[in-house]
Amino acid sequence: METKILKELFEWAKSLTIAVILAFLIHTFLFAVVVVSGPSMEPTLQNNERLIMNKIIYKIHAPKRGDIVIFHASEKEDYIKRVIGEPGDKVEFRNQQLYINDQPTQEPYLDRYSGKIITEDFPPVTVPDGMIFVVGDNRGNSTDSRIIGPISLNKVIGRADLAIWPLSQIRKLWN
Repeated sequence: METKILKELFEWAKSLTIAVILAFLIHTFLFAVVVVSGPSMEPTLQNNERLIMNKIIYKIHAPKRGDIVIFHASEKEDYIKRVIGEPGDKVEFRNQQLYINDQPTQEPYLDRYSGKIITEDFPPVTVPDGMIFVVGDNRGNSTDSRIIGPISLNKVIGRADLAIWPLSQIRKLWN
């Protein structure tokens, strides 16, 4: 009887150990939960919303225009912003319009701001190789590449793939 109980305990311990190791590996290398802090991505993302960050995607390919990325802004702080400029792109804001390589660019994620002044003019900037240009969707309340400059691809830690909290707002965040 005792050996049966010990066997059962050993099997439970083994299963629990495997589960903990798998959870650690998944969290470290594949996915993580991040919390939105502040209003810079409103109305797309809200303060305290929980997101699933895909950590592996940018090992496969570079961030693309429109992606919502998480990057190290400093040693202690990560930012969540939208990519609008890829390496080599010329980025400019003029009369409430985003221009990429001198072409007006639609930003459907800003449709909720229709008719409101949301983006001050910003002179042309060419995004250097190995960098991206990011902005918050809430252009009037965002510390982004217009202030801190283009972001090194080495600082990008992942893409926001899913909003998971609050439960009533679960949705995918990429196209």
